[in-house]
Amino acid sequence: MIYKTDEGRAFVLRHYRAVLDAWPVQSRETSISTRQGETFILTSGPDKGPPLILLHGSATNSASWVGDIGTWSQHFRVHAIDLIGEPGLSAPSRPPLGSGAYQEWLDDVLDGLGLQQAAVIGLSLGGWVAMDYAIRRPDRVGKLVLISPGGIGRNRNILLWALPLLLLGAWGRRKMQARIGGKALLDPAFATSPLGVMSDTIFAHFNPRTERLPTPSDAELQALPMPVMALLGGKDVFIDAAETRMRLERNVRNLTMRYLPEGLHFMPEQTAAVDAFLLA
Repeated sequence: MIYKTDEGRAFVLRHYRAVLDAWPVQSRETSISTRQGETFILTSGPDKGPPLILLHGSATNSASWVGDIGTWSQHFRVHAIDLIGEPGLSAPSRPPLGSGAYQEWLDDVLDGLGLQQAAVIGLSLGGWVAMDYAIRRPDRVGKLVLISPGGIGRNRNILLWALPLLLLGAWGRRKMQARIGGKALLDPAFATSPLGVMSDTIFAHFNPRTERLPTPSDAELQALPMPVMALLGGKDVFIDAAETRMRLERNVRNLTMRYLPEGLHFMPEQTAAVDAFLLA
């Protein structure tokens, strides 16, 4: 089970629904049948805009993009996809990450959307999924944006400091979130917002993945033909940003690197930079 209890699942989805009901731009909700079960997609932007796929990180859902969607949906037909096996509205399936199942799953999603190719943005775990898909299906990814992607450099062991905080209830969970995304997450206004309440509920009731992310080889990174943008924060508590930067700069031939020495794992202030890269 991806949730600790059925009641916890209901709590999480109820608060996710509150975020979706307050979505800042006009959107359409759809569900596509895939080999891994139903997949939820939130679509915004002009009907004939260039397609853009968004893949969020672990222990969250498409609410991750609430601060970006207003900008990106001005120019693109944006499809925010709830990853399978995460606390969203897609199937709870968690096939092995290195099995090729995620490539097949995204094939089904793009086929269901009627897309042969799209630009893809991936955050954290979603960055790994996006990168893996670009390696396996380079003809289907026009541009690739990797925000704090896992699996390229060493993943850090956060359990040493995160577990004690999780034992301190809601306050400890917010402190952990602040180390991931900044002090703004400690603001009472965020804690009581639909997004803040949903995030706290997820940390209280959801079982995150524990599987190690497979690491792409240098040869696989060198073979990526599409323009790639990477956004990395030097103070990321999840990944070794310096090693990730080194591997990408050494191997990806068409790379735009944006390395922020003071940046954390989540860097919401990069919306405009990503938009400019996608429009270039």
